[in-house]
Amino acid sequence: MKKLLLTSLVALGLSVSANAADKSKTIIVGATPIPHAEILEVVKPILAKDGYTLEIKEFNDYTTPNLATEDGDLDANFFQHLPYLDEFNKNKGTHLIKTVGVHLEPMGVYSKKIKDIKDLKDGSTVSIPNDPTNESRALDILANAGLIKLKDNPLKTPLDIVDNPKKLKFEEIEAAQVPRTLDDVTIAVINTNYALNANLNPVRDALVLESKNSPYVNYVVVKSGNENSPKIKALDKAINSSEVKKFIEIKYNGAILPAF
Repeated sequence: MKKLLLTSLVALGLSVSANAADKSKTIIVGATPIPHAEILEVVKPILAKDGYTLEIKEFNDYTTPNLATEDGDLDANFFQHLPYLDEFNKNKGTHLIKTVGVHLEPMGVYSKKIKDIKDLKDGSTVSIPNDPTNESRALDILANAGLIKLKDNPLKTPLDIVDNPKKLKFEEIEAAQVPRTLDDVTIAVINTNYALNANLNPVRDALVLESKNSPYVNYVVVKSGNENSPKIKALDKAINSSEVKKFIEIKYNGAILPAF
């Protein structure tokens, strides 16, 4: 009886040890589908060479993956730029930090109603993302295009418009839903990941494209304290590899730019 109990305990110990080992070699990353999950698919075989299994969990919003990373359900996420991350931490009380920058997605202005931004008529309706950082970013693009003038605030909303000569009307929409408004508005300012998901090509289809000098690089993000773990270091190295850089350059043909 004692021998059987001892054997069972040893087997249980080995099982627990194996599960712990499996967990330490499995990296779970949350990402939006395009381009983030596509880029992570290129990372998979690179990590496999170092003995790691990469699990990609896809999300279609910007809130859930951050909360899941904070709670430990994800080891990391990959979908956001630093201004969004800073604002999220401030508003939600989370403890998330960036590790490595991967790429830049120039935000663009799109339309199904006009072919040139110069054709925008007075009183036209414009849809923009409603989260603070992307809304401010969208308004900056419109200001740089000469359509509006803004107060010099770090984060801007339509209330910060000081000159609107065309009397544009603004609809504030969840970022993922902005492409769906194209049938109803004259122009929409869309994040590149959601534009690509809607079969829009920023280089070909955007009436106005954000400057390549934009500060909105997309980062790998983890919970503070996990940034130096072996598997996060392995992830950072793999996602900043020459293979990933080449993939971004060829796959997206200038619509998305490597940031490393």
